[in-house]
Amino acid sequence: MKVLRRLALQHVVGAKKSSWRSRVVPIFCTDAAINPKRGSETEESEKVPFFLVKRIREAILNEVFQPGDRLLEVDLAEKFEVSRQPVREALLALEKEGTVIMSPYKGAIVKPLSVAEVTDIAELRLELISLALKPAHRHLTPAEFDHAYDLAKRIRRTKIGREAFECNRRFWDIILKKAERPILRETFWNLDDRMIRYYPPLLELYSTPESRPRQPEALIENYRKGKIAEAFQVFKKIYLKMVDQLIDHLDNDEGTEPAR
Repeated sequence: MKVLRRLALQHVVGAKKSSWRSRVVPIFCTDAAINPKRGSETEESEKVPFFLVKRIREAILNEVFQPGDRLLEVDLAEKFEVSRQPVREALLALEKEGTVIMSPYKGAIVKPLSVAEVTDIAELRLELISLALKPAHRHLTPAEFDHAYDLAKRIRRTKIGREAFECNRRFWDIILKKAERPILRETFWNLDDRMIRYYPPLLELYSTPESRPRQPEALIENYRKGKIAEAFQVFKKIYLKMVDQLIDHLDNDEGTEPAR
């Protein structure tokens, strides 16, 4: 908390002479401050919105904030002990990634769950995975296959949304890094960020490790043997079944937006 307060203070001081949308200018009149293209602004002040985005995501994963909940700037500033300006920047970043909705005079709300969104994300994720598997395979080491398989088992065992999200992210990062396709990887993470709101209902749907789909484990079991096409098809079959079950679960929730 002390670090966040110190960072927030620097952020406010550096931003007094500019609007909240402008880049932060450091207090000291250095060459980097005069010509930002030749240097960088105060790195610590830029970290404040980043930390807030992370904390708000964690709160959503832990169901402190749920779909449809209002996120008032003043409340968030008090909760995280920062000024309102970095809170506003964090909310705008979360709006851009599709986690919150910003409305004039109403503020932000956690974006409601949507069957249409789940369907779109599932289809796009599958396409990106299919494009990454073949180029990544030849660069993966036995140790990396082992690590990925261990993460897959942890995803299935955990009862905590944050842990499931983090393990899933690390699992796919092992593969996506080795694919050496940075735009594909960036697009995948953008979709992954939009999925944060769906982790709590997924854990509710599959309340025990035994009931959970094991598509990441099935993928690695075949993938490490060089059976790339077979690995993807096995993964796809289990994954789409899980998506269908999630959609049925969401259809029974009155707070879920219907499919288009």
